[in-house]
Amino acid sequence: MIGTRGVPARYGGFETAVEEIGRRLVARGHQVTVYCRSSDADRPSEHLGMRLVHLPAARRKTLETLSHTALSAAHVVAKGGHDVAIVFNAANAPFVPALHLRRLPVAVHVDGLEWKRAKWSGAGKRFYRIAEGLAVRWADALIADAQGIADYYIDEFGAATDLIAYGAPILDEPGSDRLAALNVEPGEYHLVVARFEPENHVDLAIEGYLRSAATAPLIVVGSAPYAGDYTRRIVRLASADRRVRLVGGIWDQAQLDQLYAHARTYIHGHSVGGTNPSLLRAMGAGAPVLAYDVSFNREVTGTDDAGFWSDPTALARLVEQAEADVELSKLLGRRLRVSAQERYNWEGVTDAYEKMGSRLAGSHISRRGRPRPSLLRIARR
Repeated sequence: MIGTRGVPARYGGFETAVEEIGRRLVARGHQVTVYCRSSDADRPSEHLGMRLVHLPAARRKTLETLSHTALSAAHVVAKGGHDVAIVFNAANAPFVPALHLRRLPVAVHVDGLEWKRAKWSGAGKRFYRIAEGLAVRWADALIADAQGIADYYIDEFGAATDLIAYGAPILDEPGSDRLAALNVEPGEYHLVVARFEPENHVDLAIEGYLRSAATAPLIVVGSAPYAGDYTRRIVRLASADRRVRLVGGIWDQAQLDQLYAHARTYIHGHSVGGTNPSLLRAMGAGAPVLAYDVSFNREVTGTDDAGFWSDPTALARLVEQAEADVELSKLLGRRLRVSAQERYNWEGVTDAYEKMGSRLAGSHISRRGRPRPSLLRIARR
């Protein structure tokens, strides 16, 4: 598994997927290698049965992912010994031919529509668009985690994908003992968990909350790996009202689970990705969800039990309704938890990855012989 920050999972959706799928594949008798970005922290050689390879990465936004994946691909080519490679992030598609040097079948998890993110300049957006086309051209399989992403690859490239969503952790009895460290009481706060990026609309979430007459505070968990104007805007908004508390990143998963489970509402502003792990975790914890109104979020919630907003005024109204009718809000959260349990199961996700991996390992047939869109056409998009 190549192209993520690695495990133990402390950062985002890809890392959680690698950990949850990888450990289950190990339990089923497979050998799993995960490539991890080096850090100053401990670098174990194994985690939950997965073999870990630690390699460095350039600490720049535009180079971090690509530099690490380049070294990872070179290590795979040099060492060999694998049957299938799973590359996460379409941006890493340029390294697929290197893996083919080992006659290694490669599946690319294409992720969301990264070129829509504001953090990328014109050149970055063009690179992502070209990389999507390269993934279609060179990968032996494409993985989409949401129907909207699968539809995009059909519409844009005429390319089929393996539609495999994430799993949702279902919290039965998360407890509340770790909330005291954050000075919050169960059920007496609203929650945002997100990286500080424009497409996650943390600023709009805070604005909407500030426009409401809510009495429970807003706890904002998250930060930005690369500080900028957007982060400063969030800090300015939060500093205007003592009800808003920025607590930074929380790496204690048990504490974060308790925050999800006991939130009055979970406010989800993500708009670009596919199946978002933070939204799944909130649903699995039974949190009442107020989500930004895009097709991906409606697909994931799958019911009318979530509230949807597209501007601060609409969010303010939903927050006030949640405070006015706490029992209804709790009921909707419980319904979302049932939906998550029925529709997003890590064992089922692992089944799909195992089936895909067996198919690729058994065929050893590269898609390089199949007709593909011309690179010129892809570059012009």
